[in-house]
Amino acid sequence: MSGSNPRMNPLETRKKLLIAESEINRAQLQEEWQVMTDGVRSLTQRAKSFGSIASAGAVLLTGLAALRRGKSENVDAKPSWLKTVLKGAGLVSTFWLAFRSQRRDRKEKFTEE
Repeated sequence: MSGSNPRMNPLETRKKLLIAESEINRAQLQEEWQVMTDGVRSLTQRAKSFGSIASAGAVLLTGLAALRRGKSENVDAKPSWLKTVLKGAGLVSTFWLAFRSQRRDRKEKFTEE
C-alpha cells in the first residue's frame, strides 16, 4: 500500500479550495483598488484643470469690469448685480491665485529639502 495515493481528507480539500479562492479574491481586490486609484487621480487632474480655467475666467471678467468702470455713471445709482458679481469674482480670483502660488512654493520648498 505504500505505492497507492493516500486519500485526501474532505476537510483538507475544502481548506485548499478556500485558500485558492482567497488568493483569487485578493488579486481581484488589488486590481479594483488600482482602477479606483487611477480614477481618483484622473478626477483630481480634471478638478485642477477646471480650477485653472475658472480662475482665468474670473480674471478675464474682472478685466472686462475694469474696462467698463471707465464710463461715467450716476454716483447715487445702485450698482447692478452683474457688477457686484464681477467684483466678487475678481476678489476670489485674486485670493485663489495668491494662495495657489503660496501652496506651490511650499511644496517646492519641502521637495528640495
